[in-house]
Amino acid sequence: MTASSATTEPPLGPVTRVLVVGAGIMGSGIAAQCAHAGFSVVLEDVSEELARKGLANATRALERLAEREARPVALAREAAARIAPVAGLGAAAADVDLAIEAAPEQLAIKRRLFAELERLVPSRTVLASNTSSLPITSIAQELADPGRVVGLHFFNPVLQMPLVELIAGAHTRPEVTELARSFAARLGKTVVTSQDSPGFVTTRALAVLVNEAAWMLFEHVASRDDIDAAYRLGFHHPMGPLELVDLVGIDTAVAILDVLWDGFRDSRYRTCPLLRTMVAAGKLGRKTGEGFYTYPAKGGRA
Repeated sequence: MTASSATTEPPLGPVTRVLVVGAGIMGSGIAAQCAHAGFSVVLEDVSEELARKGLANATRALERLAEREARPVALAREAAARIAPVAGLGAAAADVDLAIEAAPEQLAIKRRLFAELERLVPSRTVLASNTSSLPITSIAQELADPGRVVGLHFFNPVLQMPLVELIAGAHTRPEVTELARSFAARLGKTVVTSQDSPGFVTTRALAVLVNEAAWMLFEHVASRDDIDAAYRLGFHHPMGPLELVDLVGIDTAVAILDVLWDGFRDSRYRTCPLLRTMVAAGKLGRKTGEGFYTYPAKGGRA
């Protein structure tokens, strides 16, 4: 009998306390969203400095949301107070109902994190990955109990984007999937369900869009500004694909394209050399201040 078919699994309780593993752009955004919905949140990273930076980012995002919605900023600060930054897992994982991994899009890193989480969190805790491209079955395949692993793919910026993609792996138990669906709904998100295929629904579509735009720029079909304007004005996209990949992170886009290439061996996912060159040069988009556009320290775009 496999772990996923056992009948003695601990019952799943209501989610009240959430652990977010990784305090970067996505992790801090997920933490902010959970705190905004009233959950108690532990925001973990490898150092106290990174965890506190994630808390600062989450706090700013909550304050901006309050301003947009014309609510008192004090409410945003109350929500931020529900986020506890910590360095390292250890005791941080001892009493949580749901753990959401928001680590870099590399299979080895995610497998290592989930193995550590499985050792540290209570047996009732659901383990979720924010992966945007890696199959959940592959992430969970080395665990003793892959049945409690599920995909919850959030979108950046988390507080503004209304969508969550839900992915059940080959061994994910139905009650785990339903708990994840209910949790996302409590966050105020619309949930779409995808099969456990590389890239799921949204990332497969996005990868082709971004990669093709990079190829057009690389081949001098059109300028950066004209490519982005064509997408915005021709398709009613809120931003052009080159603006979008700067927001996502060019290194993340390359990692996703590599996953899709490995999974499908389809030429649609052959990464444009321009993207690899930019990663090698450290031009990763907004997070480094330069990508297809430059980003002054105080905001804006050039």
